[in-house]
Formats: sequence, structure tokens, C-alpha cells
Amino acid sequence: MTTVCDSTLVGDVVAGSAVGVRGRLWRLRPAEVRDVAVCVSAEILRLEAIRVAAVDELALNPDEQVLCYRGVGRWLAANTMLQNAAGNKIAALGAALRGFPDITAQFEAGDLSLDHAAMIVAFCESPPKGMPDRALPSCMKTLLAAASGVEATTIKLRYAIAVLERIFESDETPPGEDDDLNVLRIAPTLNGRVAIKGDFDALTGEMLLSALSGLSMPKPAADGTPDQRSAAKRTADAFTELIRRYLDNAVTGVDGGQRPHVNVHITAKDLAEYRECAATRTSRDAELDVEDLDVGYMPWMGPLSVSLTRMLACDCMLSTVLMDGNGAPLDATPHKRLVTPEQRTALIARDKGCAFPNCDAVPAWCDAHHIKPWSVGGLTVMDNLTLLCRSHHRLIHSTSGFRGIWEIKMGDDHKPWFIPPSAIDPKQRRRRSTTRQGPVHRD
Repeated sequence: MTTVCDSTLVGDVVAGSAVGVRGRLWRLRPAEVRDVAVCVSAEILRLEAIRVAAVDELALNPDEQVLCYRGVGRWLAANTMLQNAAGNKIAALGAALRGFPDITAQFEAGDLSLDHAAMIVAFCESPPKGMPDRALPSCMKTLLAAASGVEATTIKLRYAIAVLERIFESDETPPGEDDDLNVLRIAPTLNGRVAIKGDFDALTGEMLLSALSGLSMPKPAADGTPDQRSAAKRTADAFTELIRRYLDNAVTGVDGGQRPHVNVHITAKDLAEYRECAATRTSRDAELDVEDLDVGYMPWMGPLSVSLTRMLACDCMLSTVLMDGNGAPLDATPHKRLVTPEQRTALIARDKGCAFPNCDAVPAWCDAHHIKPWSVGGLTVMDNLTLLCRSHHRLIHSTSGFRGIWEIKMGDDHKPWFIPPSAIDPKQRRRRSTTRQGPVHRD
């Protein structure tokens, strides 16, 4: 990824010292400040790749100073403001990249973050047991594509990994779903407080986040004053309230119009019995075809293996949403102004959260928005509805100069596409949320 800082002022800020940088930034136009942020981000990726390479070179050819430490990662932490865990992660990635030149090339080109490179390397070093060796290059190519460019997100990469694990599924439990690895440490502190630290599987995380969601929303005061609590404080208060409600006979609240529960979305065909083993299917020399496969998807935690999804389906309230060939929900209740619970379930299945580009707000934080307003004849049908978080909902409805800047159009695939203003994209290419798979731009 190549980023060019055209402005001399922008280049000076990026290359200059951070001392007094705020005094230089205020002289720049907002567009130039945006360029500074983007250029600095690209520079961080470049320097990160150099650091990984330098640390790995020291691992291969250490001198007396490095040999004084238990590994080059600890040497790095001792001589920088990094912690041991971060130093060891950098050293481990450098060593792992030696065997994967394609991943190294993309990482050093600045088109792959350190965390995403580590995730891809981990998959390639320990691929699913059902995957033949000859499938590795195609799998690596798929993951590098998912992690490439500014549209790449960790959820998108995790989804691609989950799909590949689905293709080569085995009886082995994925680490993200292994509840044997769960830990929770609760320790009183010297000042009379309690410190909590835990690490849980995806399903437990989904249940916890779902339970906390409605309780942690900002709550304005009686006089309308905005909630002044930080997000961390709201979550802590929600956790306290969750415990209190449990002790008061587990009374639950309401989240997005429904009682808190775990939502898992998956296509009916993939919820059915196992199809033929993927290892057998991929015995022929062909490109991997992942388009017809799906995995479970949770609004908070993202991908979930088909095996665990099927287990949950044995004892659940199963909602069926009819889809067309593009995976868009069908609808037959156009004459009601308010979105029905069934329509909201269908919207969640389609949009998976806020549909605005690059927004990762989960469904519980979203409103159902009429693309063509009800007041001017817009029907309450799936092709006129989309999920928007409160911030982007206000943006679309705002009367203070934002109205009409972003347009929403329903595409031929019956999914919402967003058209940015020419000031953001002169070509005004259509975009959609990166939380879903597939292209995020369309000419």
C-alpha cells in the first residue's frame, strides 16, 4: 500500500518531531490533517516491518548484548517501552515469516498489519487437519486477499479463516471455541477493590456481551443532559447491574426489542447434515470455491464453527428467514410503519449490524431505517430498510448540512449500498459495510 503525502506541510509534520505537533496541526486544513493521519499510519506499517526484520536478524546473528537476555524479544522489551509479551510477539512473527515469503512480501509492502500477518502465519503453520498440503497456497492467497488494503478488518479475516476451517472441517475444536481454555481470575487488591481478568471462548463472550449490551447503553439524565460516563464505566456499571439482577432471581432486561440472548445466523443448507468431506472434494486440482459455504455468525463475536452452531441448534428457538438467491431476506408486510420483530430478525441476518461503510456497530446498537422515508411513501419492506447505528442514523437524518451528502441505494443484490459525496470519492463509487463478505466498492 503506497501512500503519498503531496503537501509539503503534511510531509513536514509526518517527518518532524512530535514535540509541539499540535501547534503545527492547527494551521492545517482538515483535509491536510486527514492526510497526516493516513500518512503516519502508513509510516507505522513500514517501520513495523523494518522492526520485525531487524529483530529477526538479531535472532539469527545475536551479539553479546542480545545473548544476555532470554530471547531477542525480551532484549527488545528491555531497550524500548514495549512489554515482554509485545517483544516476544514481534520476535515470533519474524521467525515465522522466514518460511512464508508471500506473507513477508505483503507485510513489508505495507499492505498487511502485524496482527493480521500473525493470524495468517498461525493458520499456515497449523492448518486444519483435513487440509491437504497442496491446498495451502490457495488458502494463503485467500487469507492475504482478505487482509489486504484499508478495507481489511480482523472480523473479515477471521471469517475467511473460519470458512477455510469449515471447508477442511475435522473433529478438532477451534481454539476460539475451546471452553477448556477459559480462565477467570478475581483477586482483591490492597486498596480494598477487586481486579478481574479473564479469557473466554467465543460463545461465552457472545453471551456476556449480549447480556451487557442493553445495560451499558448511555442513559441521559432526567433533564436531558447526556450521559457523562465513559464506555468503560458504563460497562462496569452494567456488570454490577447484571450481577444484581441475577441475585434478584435473574430478571433480564430488554436489548433491541428482545430479551438478551445468543443470536447465531447460518444458512439452512449449512445447518443441515455434513456434506461430502472437503478433503475429498479438493483432491482435484482446482481453485478453492468458498462462495457456496457459510459458517455460523454471532453479532458480537463474529464467526462460529458449523459444528458448534449445529450443537446450539439442538436446543434453541429457531427463526426462519426466507432469502433470495443473493442472500437478501424476502418480505411481505409493506403497509406497517414500524418494523416488526420478524423484519428486524431478517435485517440482522442480512446486515449483521450497522450497514454504513466501515462501521462495526452490532445489531443491538442499531435502528431500522427507512431508506425512502415513510412520510413520503416509503414502504416498510426489506428493500426499503437497513440497520444503522444511532450515530449514522442521526447523520442520515440530520438537517444541519449532512442531509443528502450520503445516499443509500438498494442494489440489484437487494442489499444496501452507500454512495459517498464527491468530496470523499470523486467517482462516488458505491460502498457497503466491510463486516459482510464480498466487495465493498462497486463502480
